[in-house]
Amino acid sequence: MHMAITGTRPAAPAGIDWVVMRMRGLEAALPPRDGVAVFNRVYLAVTEEVSRGVAGGWFHDRRAAAELDVRFACRYLHAVDQAAVGRRPPACWRPLFQLRGHPAVQPLQFALAGINAHIGHDLALALADTCRALGAEPEALEGDFDRIGDLLASMEERIREELMPGPDLLDVADPLTHLVGSWTLDAARSAAWASFRALWAVRGLPDLAEEFADRVDAGVGMVGRCLLTPLG
Repeated sequence: MHMAITGTRPAAPAGIDWVVMRMRGLEAALPPRDGVAVFNRVYLAVTEEVSRGVAGGWFHDRRAAAELDVRFACRYLHAVDQAAVGRRPPACWRPLFQLRGHPAVQPLQFALAGINAHIGHDLALALADTCRALGAEPEALEGDFDRIGDLLASMEERIREELMPGPDLLDVADPLTHLVGSWTLDAARSAAWASFRALWAVRGLPDLAEEFADRVDAGVGMVGRCLLTPLG
């Protein structure tokens, strides 16, 4: 199903608690080594942290932060639901779903490929969805976008430390280090914000917006496929 700014968008559910419930359900249902399960564990931890931040008043605009978090998560969950019924998810997600069971792909690769798909493609569209839903301009979201970015950056460091193979996998350590070192969350976030601004600027030109979103989707998918290069 098409997921561009002008196409079909996943419906936003009631709130963050619903998102957490869905992700916990996936965690319970999926084998731990499954590539989607690896990313889901990471994303669940991030979402729980965002939920605490919203409840604790950490964000400048609690309502906008919650709206963005839910609309953002729904794009991932929609991709999961599409794959579950045999439909093709957006191009950015296809490498992860296609290689989720490959024995020569390391957990860190699965985690970063999922983050790449979600940040690189879904975030720009979720930001646009949020602005549209709230009747807001991009500048209204920028402060809380940066706050979420700070949270993600701290978690990215932890993810790399926890999922990097140990001494028993030294035969893949060097190429893995090279591969995952070529991708950074900070660069992906910056690109997502730029894509969002571009999409918002051409929102009155649906054909152009759709074409741009499709190109972003395809490009992010290519990066994801590289991140999932089997190293065994």
